Amino acid sequence: MLALALTAAVVFVVANVCPVIGVSFHAVQNVATVWQAAIALGHGAMLPLAVCLVFLLIVAPLLQIVLFGWVVMFAHMGRCAPGFIGAIRLLKGLRPWSMVEVGMLGFLVAAIKLSGFLQVATGPGCWAMAGLMLLIVIIGSQDLQPLWRLMPIAPDTGAADHE
Repeated sequence: MLALALTAAVVFVVANVCPVIGVSFHAVQNVATVWQAAIALGHGAMLPLAVCLVFLLIVAPLLQIVLFGWVVMFAHMGRCAPGFIGAIRLLKGLRPWSMVEVGMLGFLVAAIKLSGFLQVATGPGCWAMAGLMLLIVIIGSQDLQPLWRLMPIAPDTGAADHE
C-alpha cells in the first residue's frame, strides 16, 4: 500500500505540473495545466466554478493521497500513525469528493469540441490525470480495517476503581 501511495503522489505532481491539453492554430500554440484552467476560470461569475475545480481536482485528491500515505507509512513501520482516527475519518469523508474522473471527462469533452476548430493534442498531464483517476479509485477502495490492530489499547482503568 505504501508503494501505491508513493506512485499516486508522483502521478499527482505530474498531473498538476505538466500540460493537460495543447491547442494550436496555424503557428500559434497554447498549452494548459489544471492550475492554469483554474486561474482562467477564477474571474468574475466563474469564480465558484474555479473554487470547485481546485477543490475537486486538486485539494481532495491531494488530501486522499497524503492521508493514505501517512497512515500506511506508519503501518509499514509497524506503528499507528499520529492522528490515525482523524485521518481515517477524513479519508472516508473525502471518498465521494475526489472528482478526478469528472475532470478527466471535462478535459476530453473540451478536446473533442475544440478539435473541430483547432489542432488539439493531449499533454503528459492528461495521461497522468488518467493514471491518477485509476489510482484514486484504488486508494479509495483499500480496506484499512486491518490497520486498526496497530492502535494502542489503553488499560481499562474502570475495573480497578470498582475493586
